[in-house]
Amino acid sequence: MNAKWFTIKRLTCIAAALWGTLSLSASAQQKGDTVFIIKHDTVWLNPKTDTVVESRTKENRYDRRVHRYRRHWEALIPTHTKIQYAGNMGLLSFGTGWDYGKRNQWETDIFLGVLPKYDSKRTKLTFTLKQNYIPWSLQVKESRFSVEPLSCGMYLNTVFGDEFWVNEPERFPKGYYGFSSKVRIHAFLGQRITCDIDPQRRFTAKSVTFFYEISTCDLYIVSAFTNKHLKPKDYLCLSFGLKMQLL
Repeated sequence: MNAKWFTIKRLTCIAAALWGTLSLSASAQQKGDTVFIIKHDTVWLNPKTDTVVESRTKENRYDRRVHRYRRHWEALIPTHTKIQYAGNMGLLSFGTGWDYGKRNQWETDIFLGVLPKYDSKRTKLTFTLKQNYIPWSLQVKESRFSVEPLSCGMYLNTVFGDEFWVNEPERFPKGYYGFSSKVRIHAFLGQRITCDIDPQRRFTAKSVTFFYEISTCDLYIVSAFTNKHLKPKDYLCLSFGLKMQLL
């Protein structure tokens, strides 16, 4: 009799424990809480309040390396695109580049340009690496327009083709030309005006900048100092362009 009563008592305790577990499970379902347990972290999701509470863990050396890796790759994403007319870098040049600095006052651009054949045998392609500096940006009252009264910089330009050379070919006497016909070093001054696009109307860019530049190159500068008959129009070049700010 005692053994039978002991068995009934044990079964009653087990049934009570199971009932308590089922009650807690049903209560958790009614509250709508879901618990995800992952390595090192526990995340609680509450559908009613749409809040996420994550336990914070100390950042380790691996995490810092991953963040640094991602930051370096993100820095390679171009922030703008440009199209430029003239400038001794082709009739039309298309490029992209990066803004940086505390006020985004520095720009680095790369361009591919098209040079029609004109009196030559074929159309040519050009490549340009350009560095820009914009010291000031002035807002026009409370409008969406701003003015950059000064932009300046330098750029290197080259033309693709076997007829152009860096070092003088052997068919010429040594020092006959004294300069490269393939690479030119340019300097420029210019101005800009920028229009910020309404956020509700943005499609691919958040602002558009119109600019013009007056430029010259190393060969033209030497010619201007050694030939007094040259006029400014002979060694200065006027160019125009548009910049689309992507980021």
